Amino acid sequence: MSDLQRRRFLIGAGVVGATAALSACTSNAAPGASGANVAAAAGDNAAAGAAVTIGFSAPAADHGWIAAIANNAAAQAKQYPDVTFEAVNPTNDVTQQIAAVQTLINKKVSGLVILPNDGSQLTSVGRAAMQAGIPVINLDRVFDTPLAYRTWIGGDNYGMGVSAGTYIGEQLKARGVTNPVIGEIAGIDNLPLTQSRSKGFSDALASFGYKVGPRQAADFTAQGGQRVTANLMQAAPKLDALWNHDDDQGIGVLAAIKQANRSEFFMVGGAGSANAMRDMKADNTVLKATVTYAPTMASSAVSLARLVAQNRGMGDLVEKEVPTSITLASATVTKENVDTYLPLGFES
Repeated sequence: MSDLQRRRFLIGAGVVGATAALSACTSNAAPGASGANVAAAAGDNAAAGAAVTIGFSAPAADHGWIAAIANNAAAQAKQYPDVTFEAVNPTNDVTQQIAAVQTLINKKVSGLVILPNDGSQLTSVGRAAMQAGIPVINLDRVFDTPLAYRTWIGGDNYGMGVSAGTYIGEQLKARGVTNPVIGEIAGIDNLPLTQSRSKGFSDALASFGYKVGPRQAADFTAQGGQRVTANLMQAAPKLDALWNHDDDQGIGVLAAIKQANRSEFFMVGGAGSANAMRDMKADNTVLKATVTYAPTMASSAVSLARLVAQNRGMGDLVEKEVPTSITLASATVTKENVDTYLPLGFES
């Protein structure tokens, strides 16, 4: 089975598995008569454990997705009476973030959740925490070495592209389109995450016999999205479909499309903002779907930090320890299922 095929399978199956793993217990049943090790079907992950202090550091909330990361982390911590949540001031300055995390290390917090501005540049402070015996949950932007974190949790950038390309391919095939013009509004091109998203998109389209047409890279802002989409609209007098990597920059993308008075194509968004989902539900723009890169990962990161700090495992897993890596599936949200995902959306 190819990597693309595996990811298509996981897109459908991942939600079920993730829900089961994160919602159940810590205690595992003893081996049964068959000799098989099985996990209990329900249990006490949420039950109070040892009191722990979880430190948190993330970039400044100058983007809807980042703002949701911080809000979700703080809200999740409040769910646990055994957790004291200590967040340092958010910053987009790498040096300041390193210094802020170091203060948490000096305070000897029980665990750390870190979304680094830059994974490479924050690797040293992640290692310092681990060497001090403080488990680090590395959120989304990965450190250079596993020695800098206990567990990584984040989204699937390649999978986002696969989800977007699969939806577009299926829609165009169903309409009998044989030689479509498919546009792409990417994020920041020199970022590995943008490159992964574009690769997944291209690979998925190729499986339908399609290819990416006009492509512009923006900067994950509404202003950048509007600017580059205006250029793309001028360069491409006809489109059949368009994928925009990021719903925050999608505000500008949709503004440029409206300004150009274009409606002959459909559009897929990225990340899963609430305003994008409301547009899809109203069905009054070209936006017909979005593929998730959910900031709820911050909520899960806090839950994982708590379990690791308390020396507990994840429910419905036979193993006694929290896994070292968790990649979240990218769901495809449409008008048909938007009510399910809207509560998880973030405000751009």
